[in-house]
Amino acid sequence: MTTALSNISSSPLTAPSSTLSSALMGNKTQSNDPAAMQDRFLKLLVAQMNNQDPMSPMDNAQLTSQMAQINTVSGIQELNQALNNISSQFGAMQMLQGSSLIGRDVMYAGNQLNVQNGVAKGAVDLAAAVEDLKIQITNSAGTVLDTVALGAKSAGRTNFSWNASSYNGSDNVYMKVVATAGGKPMDATGYVAGTVKSVGSDTKGALSLQLQNGKQLSYSDVQAIL
Repeated sequence: MTTALSNISSSPLTAPSSTLSSALMGNKTQSNDPAAMQDRFLKLLVAQMNNQDPMSPMDNAQLTSQMAQINTVSGIQELNQALNNISSQFGAMQMLQGSSLIGRDVMYAGNQLNVQNGVAKGAVDLAAAVEDLKIQITNSAGTVLDTVALGAKSAGRTNFSWNASSYNGSDNVYMKVVATAGGKPMDATGYVAGTVKSVGSDTKGALSLQLQNGKQLSYSDVQAIL
C-alpha cells in the first residue's frame, strides 16, 4: 500500500491539496468525465487517509479544502459540457436561420460591383452632409465608364443602382465614390450588393455566406439585407 502511494507523495500530509490536484488534473490521458474524476479523487483521499502519519493526522481544514477542490473541478467540467452543448445547438440554429438568406441580396463593404439582370446595386455611407455625391463606374484599369449623379445628400446611408444594360464589356466593373462639400472631398464608405448562393460555417463555427460571384463573406460583414 505504501509503495503505491509513493507515486502520489513521499509525505502525503505535506501538501495534500496540491498532491490531489496534480493527480486529478495533471494526467491528460485520463477521462475528463466529472463522475470519473470524483471517483479517482475519493480513492486517492481514502488511500491518503489510510497512510497518513499517526503523529500528524489530517485536520478538518485540509479535508474540507480537498472536498471543495474536487467539487469545483467537477462543477467546471459539467459547466464546460453544458456550454459545448449550447454552442452546438446555437450553431445548428444559426445555420437554419442563415438558410433563409439563400437567394437574397446582401450589402457589404467593397468597390467591385456585381451586375445581375443588367443592374448593379450599391450604397454609400456619408460621415457628414455633402453638396454633391457622384458614383463613378470604372473598369479594372480605372477608366470611367459611366457616372451616377446623386446630388446633395445628408449624412447617413444612400442607396443607388446602375443600369448596366448598355455595357457590353466582359471586364469587372467598380465603383468610385466622389463626395464633396465646399469644394473639399468628404469621407465616404462604399458598399456593394451580392446574392447569397449558400451558407456554411467557418473554422470557428461562425456563419459564413457564399455569394454567386464566388466571394466568401462572414455574416458579421453583412451591412444590410435587401
